[in-house]
Amino acid sequence: MLTLTEDASTVVTAIVDKQIQSEDGGLRISGPTDGNFAIAAVPSGEPGDTLVESGGAKVYLEPTAVADLDAMILDAQVSSEGDVQFQLAEGAVPPESPAI
Repeated sequence: MLTLTEDASTVVTAIVDKQIQSEDGGLRISGPTDGNFAIAAVPSGEPGDTLVESGGAKVYLEPTAVADLDAMILDAQVSSEGDVQFQLAEGAVPPESPAI
């Protein structure tokens, strides 16, 4: 199952808190389309989505994304300008990251 680093959990929570006023709000990952995943803030998941929670952050995985993201780690970085960049990596969860 997809895991989130502590940084990813913090960034997801910040994005959702800023854009979505819903207790079930989270980020939804869909795809891949042309090798890329789409990420959007949503008020809740869609039927059939898999919910991944970590540190209060909610990430909904579209059914087609679940298999592709199995055993992957989602990390996030914020630039000094405030731009967010998500990265996916294969492997085990780093010791400082919470498992999902």
